[in-house]
Amino acid sequence: MSTTPKISQDAINKALWAACDTFRGTISADTYKDFILTMLFLKYISDVWQDHYDGYKKEYGDEPELIEEMMKNERFVLPKDASFYVLWERRHEPGNGERIDQALHAIEEANGTKLKDAGKSVFQDISFNTDKLGEEKQKNTILRHLLEDFAKPDLNLKPSRVGTLDVIGNAYEYLIKNFAASGGQKAGEFYTPPEVSNLISELLDPQPGDTICDPACGSASLLMKCGSKVRNNHNSKSYALYGQEAIGSTWSLAKMNMFLHGEDNHKIEWGDTIRNPKLLDKNGNLMLFDIVTANPPFSLDKWGHDEAEYDKFSRFRRGIPPKTKGDYAFILHMIETLKPKTGRMGVVVPHGVLFRGSSEGKIRQQLIEENLLDAVIGLPEKLFYGTGIPAAILIFKKAKSDDKVLFIDASREFKAGKNQNLLADENILKIIETYRARQSVDKYAYLASLAEIKENDYNLNIPRYVDTFEEEEEIDLMAVRAEREKLKAQLAELESDMAKHLEELGYDS
Repeated sequence: MSTTPKISQDAINKALWAACDTFRGTISADTYKDFILTMLFLKYISDVWQDHYDGYKKEYGDEPELIEEMMKNERFVLPKDASFYVLWERRHEPGNGERIDQALHAIEEANGTKLKDAGKSVFQDISFNTDKLGEEKQKNTILRHLLEDFAKPDLNLKPSRVGTLDVIGNAYEYLIKNFAASGGQKAGEFYTPPEVSNLISELLDPQPGDTICDPACGSASLLMKCGSKVRNNHNSKSYALYGQEAIGSTWSLAKMNMFLHGEDNHKIEWGDTIRNPKLLDKNGNLMLFDIVTANPPFSLDKWGHDEAEYDKFSRFRRGIPPKTKGDYAFILHMIETLKPKTGRMGVVVPHGVLFRGSSEGKIRQQLIEENLLDAVIGLPEKLFYGTGIPAAILIFKKAKSDDKVLFIDASREFKAGKNQNLLADENILKIIETYRARQSVDKYAYLASLAEIKENDYNLNIPRYVDTFEEEEEIDLMAVRAEREKLKAQLAELESDMAKHLEELGYDS
């Protein structure tokens, strides 16, 4: 009996990256990523649908009505004319762009709230029928090539061939990561490296029943990593994911990403978290969560300073962050959305957040005096796409068991890559074990009292607390002299031997 050959993650990733060649030279990476990722979404759900359909056909024979009835139990609905295969069959006809857009719209309509939030359509910012791809004839040719790329055997994404759903989730992450690496800040503005997401989710230790929020969620990889911790560590699907994302096309990616990962218990809103927070309870107040985590844009200019003074949620009562640096705007928003007893948060920040003065210094002092800050973890440089600067993770807790702050200097703990550094498993494990032990470790971690932090004027710069200075060994000059004399004697002996050999060979000294 023949079985469908399984395919590796690597082969899928390579085929996807090769499909990008269709666009290279025509449009920029930060534009074509939306087309590639959306086509991956369409191809995957078409393959799953077809695979299940074929399975029923094998089981029940050629009984279209019975099979149609069975297919109603699927996680999603795929209208007949919206399948990738129908589009592929018609690829030589004019109107590829319009047909793909219509297919996406039909899928969205057929799946109700799974691909919508508050009436916003997942595909409204993504159109294949756009002038960005050139005039009609050129556009049609590019899209024909794209359909042909995705029809290749390596991109047969049927579950009977790829096995687990995560293969697709991983391919999605792989593409986003590569767009970030090749496109710099623009294409990677919403991407947190998976190792950093893994570290943060381990530090926050999500539990069954937790509500988890990322107010700057990007493509939602950090959120889903927290969800996967509950599933893997507790064998439970009892959690809810919430997010908000300001960029429309990135919000769409987050929704598609959730859909591909089978994360149905989520609510992802579109909008500016600082100016217009959308995750509100029935009384119009900010929703509160067990876990709040984010990698917000570093030192965002024009974050909403002018409106902050009149914020109806009183998020900036500790002070208004500076006009050109929005780091503390996100931190204060996140603090305000923590549940009073279980609330814990992890946020990625640039190092300036630890020591900058004026309004930021005053806000920092208040957060420390309220005993909300739990840990400061310094990360290596070159971990994030689009910036080489080192970052830190701040952990806050609403109900701490002590009044101390743990400082960890993990800046030298990494695996060097060609352009990016990586956090290896052992680096992550060391940080997590140190965080959980909550004790000082020579040249790596220091548990500081609030009095010590006050003495340092509430400056959280890690070298003030963790001394990583390595003293150079003293040089024993007498030992060096003795070694030198020994080498001189050996050299004289060699010279003498050489002279004898030359004499024997008939060379005159």
